[in-house]
Amino acid sequence: MRDKITLACNTCEERNYHTDKNKRLHPERVARKKYCPRCRKHTAHKETK
Repeated sequence: MRDKITLACNTCEERNYHTDKNKRLHPERVARKKYCPRCRKHTAHKETK
């Protein structure tokens, strides 16, 4: 079962991306490097509630 998650920038805390993940295989929070339009650079984005 895949759940929808929101990714927020660690620098400016803006919620930029929506994706999904399999909670059974990855119960911990996801962190990915994505482009932040507000910061205008690639930053770490962490899963938020």
